Amino acid sequence: MYPIVDLVEHQTIATVKKEEDLELAAQSATNIVFLLTGSLFNIDELVHKIKAAGKHVFVHMEFIEGLAPDKTGVAYMANNVKPTGLISTKSNLIRTAKEFNLMAIQRMFLIDNNAVYRGIKGTEQSQPDAIEVMPGIMPRVIREMTNMTPLPIIAGGLVSNQEEIDEALRAGALAVSVGTSKLW
Repeated sequence: MYPIVDLVEHQTIATVKKEEDLELAAQSATNIVFLLTGSLFNIDELVHKIKAAGKHVFVHMEFIEGLAPDKTGVAYMANNVKPTGLISTKSNLIRTAKEFNLMAIQRMFLIDNNAVYRGIKGTEQSQPDAIEVMPGIMPRVIREMTNMTPLPIIAGGLVSNQEEIDEALRAGALAVSVGTSKLW
């Protein structure tokens, strides 16, 4: 079993893309926040606010201004900021996060069947704790991926209503990451 499964109490994950939405995420029913905003100057403060609200926080490395998505950046996050984990599209960052005892979510953009198969193959190397598939409004593909890998699947991207969340969950997604605060 993957440890991230034990973290998920609410199957909707708040995806925060603007700092002004941080407070809404902190007050929401969700217990996991994906942080896709911030800079080297304030990432520690943003992560602390989410953790102080009793939530787990995963930081998307490629969205943090001034913080390089490399081994040194991951080391900085692990040793100073201490989020629950990291999100990245880069397999090498996923492996590095695991080396630093951070949970890691591999984000995949599924544009065709080849992307699905390459992505699954890549996760066999990087060993993330979960896969975030984008866009998250493809129940058939989510169902197929849950049969292709033992890794938990998180659906995300282009999800705009509760029906789409429910469809992704019925298809086998562990949770659904959503940027629309009214769905948190």
